[in-house]
Amino acid sequence: MIATTLMGIAVIAVLTMDLQAGMQPIAIAALVAFVLSVPASWFIARQIPGVGKT
Repeated sequence: MIATTLMGIAVIAVLTMDLQAGMQPIAIAALVAFVLSVPASWFIARQIPGVGKT
């Protein structure tokens, strides 16, 4: 869920900055957001009590 949210925010940000943006800036924004979502997901999951405690 975090990946899709961050990717959506990034793509919308690119589209609002330049209405003539091609596919490359949109794809780069989505890729960067996906990469950033991995540590964000890990950090948020660690904040949930009981997760990872086996």
